[in-house]
Amino acid sequence: MTDRREPTTDGGATAPVDAPTPGSGGDDRSGPASEDERYRARGIRNRLERRAIALFGLGTVSLLLVLFYYPVATVFVEAVVVEGAVTLAVFLELLRDPFYFGDFARLFAGESPLSVAADLLSSDRRIGIVGFTAYQAFLSTLLSVVLGVPAAYVLARYEFRGRQTLRSLTVLPFVLPSIMVAVGFVATFGENGTLNRLLGLVGLGPIELMFTLEAILIAHAFYNAPLVARVTTAAWESVDASAIETARSLGASPFRAFRDVVAPQLYPAVLMGAALTFVFTFGTFPIVLALGGFELATVEVFVYRLIQDLNYAEAAALAIVELVITLGILYGYLRYEATHVVRSRGVRPLPRRPLSPPSLSVRELLPRAGIAVYAVIALVVFVSPIVSMLYASVSGPDGLTLDHYRFLLERQETAAAFQVQPWPAIRNSLLFAAGALALALPMGVVVSVLTTRRYRGRKLVDAVAMAPLAVSGIIVGIGLLRGPVFGIELSGWRIAMGGAAAIVAAHAVSCYPFVVRTVAPGLESVDRSLIESARALGASRARALYDVELPLVWPGVVAGAAFVVAISMGEFSSTVILATGTDQYTMPVAIERFIGRRLGPATAMGVVLLVVTSISFVIIDRLGGESFGI
Repeated sequence: MTDRREPTTDGGATAPVDAPTPGSGGDDRSGPASEDERYRARGIRNRLERRAIALFGLGTVSLLLVLFYYPVATVFVEAVVVEGAVTLAVFLELLRDPFYFGDFARLFAGESPLSVAADLLSSDRRIGIVGFTAYQAFLSTLLSVVLGVPAAYVLARYEFRGRQTLRSLTVLPFVLPSIMVAVGFVATFGENGTLNRLLGLVGLGPIELMFTLEAILIAHAFYNAPLVARVTTAAWESVDASAIETARSLGASPFRAFRDVVAPQLYPAVLMGAALTFVFTFGTFPIVLALGGFELATVEVFVYRLIQDLNYAEAAALAIVELVITLGILYGYLRYEATHVVRSRGVRPLPRRPLSPPSLSVRELLPRAGIAVYAVIALVVFVSPIVSMLYASVSGPDGLTLDHYRFLLERQETAAAFQVQPWPAIRNSLLFAAGALALALPMGVVVSVLTTRRYRGRKLVDAVAMAPLAVSGIIVGIGLLRGPVFGIELSGWRIAMGGAAAIVAAHAVSCYPFVVRTVAPGLESVDRSLIESARALGASRARALYDVELPLVWPGVVAGAAFVVAISMGEFSSTVILATGTDQYTMPVAIERFIGRRLGPATAMGVVLLVVTSISFVIIDRLGGESFGI
């Protein structure tokens, strides 16, 4: 017998195998030559398996370069390269324009800071578009914190039926399309909305909230107060009860114990929620466009308007200003977190009190009365927009009706070429979500693996990979439009991407960071001894990842997939750029076009979007759970 050695699954140690010899009754081609082919094939397979993670990482980086970094860079370059020459003239003109920077523009024009400060303190001060954007973001952040922290207090300190479900619902804003929420707010706070109808029943006059700053602030709080509540609840539940007991035993009052023990552990979480809220609301677009219009326009809205006017250089310069401000806020928070985070070493959380005990003392009655008042406010802010949208979709001047849904069906049959139709919008949304899922899920898993391995520069890789969270969807859309969609010249060849592919790409790069944030924590917490055991038994690094780690973090992968589908279906900013003038519009784009003309069909389309997104969630959850037997 011929002693031939064959690599094991990890390409390391070899083991003898028996190979057939000539004359053994078989074809010579199936003898040593065939064994050599199998040997080479297995060797190639093993080498590929050993390098699979690196290859997937290289593929992910290549996709990001083509679908995100290059398109975004082409937009930003237009702000500093005008007619082939590098110049800062566009920036300087922007900084000196009072329309954008108000009285601050005079500082860039060389005026005395004291004179500018005096005018800023006067009643006729001007803050410009950038100043107004920061002002509404600050107020939105303040309102979100005011509404979010009490919710965290209730969830962390009281036990009641449905508490876990209510806590899970704090993730709802991340999966509700902003344009759909805008429709709900119009249905609630509009001239003929639910709120004014209820006020009319009790003899009170109507409240005019539409196209006001207050409407924008409430809508922003709808999205961001649950975010503040979620991160603060987690911090509150990690406080060690024994530390408070020690403080009380040393003579501290309940207020003093809260101030000195609990509050220092809550500050970082509250500030994190506040920083993220400021960043999200500073870059707001669909909410302001639907509820405020150009009269209350933010930086993002004017970037969109400049792009519509084909003023790409000024739009890019304004987008860079926006990016610098948001990154500055995040950097400031990270610096604070690095020096002020208090890590609890305890393992015993604070006990929860029953929200409805058999008997209440006067001292216990006051906080519960406050909770009742807060519950009414929460119903108005968080529940009424969705309920109002559902009600408005089946109501008309003469009572309940299905006319709005009939309108959608009639539009499907009789719409002109330039009008949106319901079925193409639904079909496009589903197809784009499926395409985004096929791209974003593997990209997110690969980035999660790369950012949870221990090597130098890991934090830099993590920061670079998360860049899509900080870049405006408008900029991504215009970058893809002017880059891959219009075509890229390479060695005399023009490579172009179709509009549908560009929309899928825009959705994928905006969604995959959410996959990273749901998968990476699980990979970080996997017991390393399990991986080492698999490697010791001959598994390659990729095989250990597939057979050991992914099954353990599969719920996080399924959650990431659900995020991708929901965010893709609700994505508006980049889609409205790439779908303009085409038939590639999605349900959010259709809602935006309806809302400017007729509220009823817009609410009906919003309900359709809500139903389709919910069904997609259920399918992903069921299929995801069955894939690994969860």
